[in-house]
Amino acid sequence: MRNLLNKLKSKQSQTEQDSALLTVTEAATQKIQSVIEDQGLEVEGLRVSISGRSASAFEYGLGLEVEPEPDDVVVDCGEFKVFIDPESAENLKGATVDYVEDLNSSGFKIDNPNAPTWDNPKAQAIQQLIDERINPAVAAHGGQIDLLDVTDDSIYIHMGGGCQGCGMANATLKHGIEGMIQEHFPEITNIIDTTDHAAGANPYYQPSKG
Repeated sequence: MRNLLNKLKSKQSQTEQDSALLTVTEAATQKIQSVIEDQGLEVEGLRVSISGRSASAFEYGLGLEVEPEPDDVVVDCGEFKVFIDPESAENLKGATVDYVEDLNSSGFKIDNPNAPTWDNPKAQAIQQLIDERINPAVAAHGGQIDLLDVTDDSIYIHMGGGCQGCGMANATLKHGIEGMIQEHFPEITNIIDTTDHAAGANPYYQPSKG
């Protein structure tokens, strides 16, 4: 009986911790419920994830899902549940999901007290270069470069927005991004684009030969 009570207390404690992980405002709750009802969806919850990052802010993904993954952190919001993958959960502690609608914009907004940082000082410096010089340049064409990882002599990036599927993506990488990064970090000899450009929206994309 004592073991059973201990298990119940442990489960209750975990539920309280998960509930404190992330808060969904009343406005966001009403909007999520409205979408579920309007579309007649049979879903159990909302997935909230960190999909990208810059030197100063996270980027987020939101979507409705039928059921959680086995290792998800699950936050019970009453009418529905929020599913968060373990990696994202580490950076969403204390965050609030809100829905804002005014004259200028409308949509979901995540207020997150956690700021992204790289443990590797070189990675943080490369991230800053991407944010301050590279992304403003590619943003003119609707593109965005995300830094995924940094090793001793290589970095891994993802090309998003207008850069994904663009026929000029390879030229942008070879003659723009690589040159700027290697100018400041000559030890970086490999810049690896992990983007699936064939899945991009640009209908004129053709994979480069070799």
